[in-house]
Amino acid sequence: MNIVSGNKQLDLSTPQVMGILNVTPDSFSDGGQFQLVDQALKQAALMVKQGASIIDIGGESTRPGAASVSLDQELSRTVPVIEAISREFDVWISIDTSKPDVMTAAVAAGADLINDVCALQAEGALAAAAQCQVPVCLMHMQGAPRSMQDAPKYNNVVSDIRDFFYQRIAACHEAGIAHSQIILDPGFGFGKTLDHNYQLLQQLSQFKAFGLPLLTGLSRKSMFGDWLGRSVEQRLAASLAGALLCAQQGANIVRVHDVKETSDVLKVLQKTIAS
Repeated sequence: MNIVSGNKQLDLSTPQVMGILNVTPDSFSDGGQFQLVDQALKQAALMVKQGASIIDIGGESTRPGAASVSLDQELSRTVPVIEAISREFDVWISIDTSKPDVMTAAVAAGADLINDVCALQAEGALAAAAQCQVPVCLMHMQGAPRSMQDAPKYNNVVSDIRDFFYQRIAACHEAGIAHSQIILDPGFGFGKTLDHNYQLLQQLSQFKAFGLPLLTGLSRKSMFGDWLGRSVEQRLAASLAGALLCAQQGANIVRVHDVKETSDVLKVLQKTIAS
């Protein structure tokens, strides 16, 4: 299984690491660390060296309760970083946004993938993504980032998300986005309780029925902190366990903060499978 963007091709026959690069002041784990272009470029270089195939650049925090960001703010945070990374490295660049204008500007600046926590539901997002002609990642989220953790409810979390994906995939097809350009993300931590998250982790392989690449993002999330009583900086071991469990169930891309450690885990997994 491969994904293609322009003249780039990414082999998903083995799990790939997506390194998180938040150019924000308020992201839950690394806010404020990489706001300057030089800081972001240095971190991208480190993640590429450590094994990241994709760098995911976000200019607006989606943590619960985070303040919204204007279009101009998001563009000024992300576009210069995308331009700098695309000049320096032959790595896939993902833009983490829900705004159509940011999608368009980011792809023009060198982004290869649109990663949208709102699954292209914002007005104009489907049309913008179709016009960009790059792969898109559709993430499930119940509610909005500011209020998504206010008592989320499901009939059945796995089947409800599966139904959501059917609807969004159909909307993408109608907008002219090819089936081969779609990636799915069940959205761990986005409008889910602790039990919902672990049900998803237990039954993740069910989403492989779509025949599409699967992306998962569990890195340092509160589903580990709440269960284990660990602060954000103490969640590495749990995050690695989560990445391994996802890869074993068919995740093609794991989105993480700790690239080196995750890459090592996946290499051990692949060696075990190949032996």
